[in-house]
Amino acid sequence: MSGTDWLMRSKLFVPASRPELFAKALAGPADAISFDLEDAVQEGRKAEARETLRTFLRQSSPRPAGKVVIVRVNGLTTPHFDADVAAVADPVVDMINLPKPESAADVRAAAASLARHERERGIDRPIGIVANIESPRGLRLAAEIASAHPRVVGLQLGLGDLFEPFGIDRADAQAVHAMQLAVRLAAAEAGLWACDTVYGTVSDPDGYTREATAARRLGYLGKSCIHPSQVPLANAVFRPTDAEIESARRVVEAARGAESRGVGAFLVDGRMIDIPFIKRAESILAAARGLGLLGASDRAGHVERS
Repeated sequence: MSGTDWLMRSKLFVPASRPELFAKALAGPADAISFDLEDAVQEGRKAEARETLRTFLRQSSPRPAGKVVIVRVNGLTTPHFDADVAAVADPVVDMINLPKPESAADVRAAAASLARHERERGIDRPIGIVANIESPRGLRLAAEIASAHPRVVGLQLGLGDLFEPFGIDRADAQAVHAMQLAVRLAAAEAGLWACDTVYGTVSDPDGYTREATAARRLGYLGKSCIHPSQVPLANAVFRPTDAEIESARRVVEAARGAESRGVGAFLVDGRMIDIPFIKRAESILAAARGLGLLGASDRAGHVERS
C-alpha cells in the first residue's frame, strides 16, 4: 500500500497493561492507536497484558471511523511472540508492529504466524506488518525487510534501540536526520510509507515539532507519540497546508489539460512539472481529502496516465 492509503499523522502508543486508557485513546484525536505489548509492559506482566488486550479486542465496540489499530507485539526471539500474535489476530486490528527484524526471513516468519492464526480464527482480511528499523543490521537491510512480504505496509524508525546501546547522541539532529532519510528511502524503494520515531522528552513540544517537521520534509507519513499531548503536535505538522493544497490543485488541474493535449511536461507557477510532481500533488490532495479539507468541487479522482 502507498502512503496515501493510510491516514496516520499521529500514532499513539498505549500500554497494553493499562486497560483504563484503551477506550479514551480510541476516542481521542490520534489517527492510529498502537497497543504496546513490548517495551511498555514489564516482563512479569506480559501474559496479563496479552489477555487484557485480547479481551478488549474481542469485546470492544466498533472503533471510530478512520481510526487505525496497531499492536506492537514482542519480538520473534522472545518467548512471547507467537502467543502475542494469537491474542491479537482479530478483525479490528489493521497491523502488527514487528520489533527489531534483522532480515527478510524474520518478516516472512512473522507473516507465516499471522497467516496461521488468521486461518484459525476465520479472518479474511490480512493483517499488515509495520517493521521497526531499530538495529544496525536492520538498518543495513531495511530495503530487503520492506520488500520481504506483501503484508509489510510500512517501516517504523526506532532510535532508542538504534542509538542508545552504541553511545550515539539522540539529541544530535544530524544523526537523527541521517537515520530518517535512510529509512524513508528504504521504504520508498519498496513503495511503502514510513512513520517517524518517538520523541521521549514529553516536556519539550518544540523539540517534538522540529523533529516531526524534519520527518515531514522527508516524506514521512506521520510520527509516533508516547503521550497524548504530542498527538495535536503531530496532527498539525503532517496536515497539508492551505498553500500546499492550492499549489497541488493547480498542478492537477494543469495536468488534466496537458493530458488532453498529449503534453508530457509543462509549467505551473514557473516550475517544470512532469509525472513525479503530479504524483506528489495527487498525494497532497488525497491527504487533504481524507482530512475533509477539500470542497465538493475538489473531490474528483486523480489524473489518468497510461
